[in-house]
Amino acid sequence: MPTNHKLIIGNCMDMSEIPNDSVHLMVTSPPYFNAPFDYKGLFKNYDQYLGVLRNVAKEIFRVLTDGRIAVLNIDDMLVNGDKFPIVADAIKIFQGVGFRYRDRIIWKKPDGYLRISRRSGVMLQNPYPMYFYPDNLLESIIIFQKGKFNYKSISKSVREKSKVDTKEFLDKKWYMTLWEMNNVMPGSPLEKNIAAFPEELPYRAIKLFSYEGETVLDPFAGSGTTMKMARRLGRNSIGIEIKKELVKTIKEKIGFNGQKKLCLETDTFELITRKILKNEPIKLMENIQLKQEA
Repeated sequence: MPTNHKLIIGNCMDMSEIPNDSVHLMVTSPPYFNAPFDYKGLFKNYDQYLGVLRNVAKEIFRVLTDGRIAVLNIDDMLVNGDKFPIVADAIKIFQGVGFRYRDRIIWKKPDGYLRISRRSGVMLQNPYPMYFYPDNLLESIIIFQKGKFNYKSISKSVREKSKVDTKEFLDKKWYMTLWEMNNVMPGSPLEKNIAAFPEELPYRAIKLFSYEGETVLDPFAGSGTTMKMARRLGRNSIGIEIKKELVKTIKEKIGFNGQKKLCLETDTFELITRKILKNEPIKLMENIQLKQEA
């Protein structure tokens, strides 16, 4: 079945292009509050950051179909020596707009990965009490649900097409609240200056919480990782990204930049670019249908 992939260039606090109750899964990783390497000084203060999360959460709740899931990859952030409880505050925010808090999974990166400076080195230089600062190899994956899911609403044929590979489920230990996944290395070709999560994260979420032919939303699309995995798994996708300069990267990643073969050649791509000076989006639709290679 052909799938459609829509990229909206604009601020995700407004998702007016997306109708109520039309999305079946949300998977995203918002900017981490003023992260030293990726988003230094992006937000004026922590309250502003939480305000953005709150407005986005309201829109996610509106567009999600009843019973469906929102997956948020986020974590606490150390900024200038102060630790901000982003996970706890995000949970309260999503609950406040109507979501049920369903689960929390911990993403563990490889032991050799230390992107931020080795905080533990302070202890090695000063081996005395009160100098301990642990190195962080963990991030949170928070799972929310809008109401309760009606399992009888999915036809038998769609259920079978979307069946989870139980061998993969067991071998990769999806059943645990600790997921060990490799991170995206800084400097990867399509991830330059982008704090992207690994493909494995949306892959698991899409397999576990959506059916083939349904629609997956990523309101902080970044380089388009969620959209790519949605297409690969036979789902439609909607991505919202505020940086217009990432359009080429996103099209390249999800396979709409002239690649010879990726998924179905009948899949379509649509680009909506909002006019910055007005709230109304100008729909510059770019319907691209990949042609069958000779």
